[in-house]
Amino acid sequence: MQNIHPIHAAIDAHAPDLTALADRVWATPELLYGEFASCAAHTEVLRAKGFRVTEAVTGIPTAVMGEAGEGGPVIAILGEYDALPGLSQVAGIAEPRPLVEGGNGHGCGHNLLGSAALLAACAVKDWLEATGTPGRVRYYGCPAEEGGAAKAFMVRDGAFADVDAAITWHPDCFTRVDDPESLANTRMDFTFHGRASHAAVSPHLGRSALDAVELTSVGVNYLREHMVNGARIHYAYLDAGGTAPNVVQARAKVRYSIRALQLADMLALVERVKDVARGAALMTGTTVEPAVFSAVSNNLVNEVMDRAMHAVLEEIGGVPFDDADRAYATAIRATLSPTDLAAPWRGIGEEPRDIALSDTVTRLRPGGEVMIGSTDVSDVTWAVPTTEVLVACHAIGTPGHSWQITAQGKAPAAHKGMVHAARAMGLLAQRLIERPALLAEAKAEHAVRLAKTPYTSPLPADLAPPLVPRP
Repeated sequence: MQNIHPIHAAIDAHAPDLTALADRVWATPELLYGEFASCAAHTEVLRAKGFRVTEAVTGIPTAVMGEAGEGGPVIAILGEYDALPGLSQVAGIAEPRPLVEGGNGHGCGHNLLGSAALLAACAVKDWLEATGTPGRVRYYGCPAEEGGAAKAFMVRDGAFADVDAAITWHPDCFTRVDDPESLANTRMDFTFHGRASHAAVSPHLGRSALDAVELTSVGVNYLREHMVNGARIHYAYLDAGGTAPNVVQARAKVRYSIRALQLADMLALVERVKDVARGAALMTGTTVEPAVFSAVSNNLVNEVMDRAMHAVLEEIGGVPFDDADRAYATAIRATLSPTDLAAPWRGIGEEPRDIALSDTVTRLRPGGEVMIGSTDVSDVTWAVPTTEVLVACHAIGTPGHSWQITAQGKAPAAHKGMVHAARAMGLLAQRLIERPALLAEAKAEHAVRLAKTPYTSPLPADLAPPLVPRP
């Protein structure tokens, strides 16, 4: 009988418990910094599996860390468990049907993300104990990736100060090492204060905060012609000043998301948007209070880590889907547009094929059309050498942040993908611990990149995370 690799054996042993955790978190979708039930569930499993647990990491109530092992290098495996608003959905069907009308849902697969990361940590823990190898594995349960920048706060406040390398993953429709590009991003609120008045009798006495918000939008739209390539600006009204059109609005609030490929360009663009808002306040006779809500950096690539992860993927192959998985994925694909179905193939530089699930490994740096977003994982990449792997968990073409992702979040295909992700992360963590030269090479590359471009946190030094009360 062929010997089973100890990491694979440990993954198989712990998989039922961690799959159950993924489903449990799916059933309690919570938004940024409000993941109290999800964090508690992860903490419960950490204790049950024998980790040394640190709660409320860097003062964030829904951040948790579990450590195992002694001495040696410290390898962090990053998990997430926050959900998204408005994506409540019945699982296992192929039509939009909310569980709770307007409720939250795991439309980005973070119920799988945290559970697979913890599964990988369990496997590495077992291997360290069985072999007596010096080294430590840490599971970081990180909240608020969806706009809350928890990892950026955690990096700024020292949570990764003694970590040697970090590994993470994300559910996807293909299995591959993630692209190195990401957008630095600041979310900033602009609160305008004016003066209320009767809009018909005495409009000359009013100073409209809503006018100021709208003029800010006009100014930013003119600014778009003069931004660096790849920059993005989006906005959302948080307070439009009320519902009575016969009252001049005395207060209004808008949130801007300001992004660019490089942190320095993003910070410069933030200052220009602030100038636009000040100009809008001047034009309307109002005042404005700008305040950063959250901010993340762009990604710092580590080619050594990425090549090592790709080698692991080539060794273990793609996710072993079956005919039932493909049948459900085909039903999901019937709900998607031709543009949805083609987009992932553009991302890997290949012609679209009519297949429902990917059970292969995509080449490293495929050179396709890069779909760039923002993530707080990027700030970890500046703190330590980091790699992120994408693993197929849902039908090809499924758009992120969609009801279709929520629907597939408890499917057997999703469970297979999360277990496969855990295998990849566990094997790489083992190699980084038992191959000092590999870890040293990754750290040396990281040091060279930092020397060229030193890290500066995009967060103001006195900014606290936007925590929410415990229910």
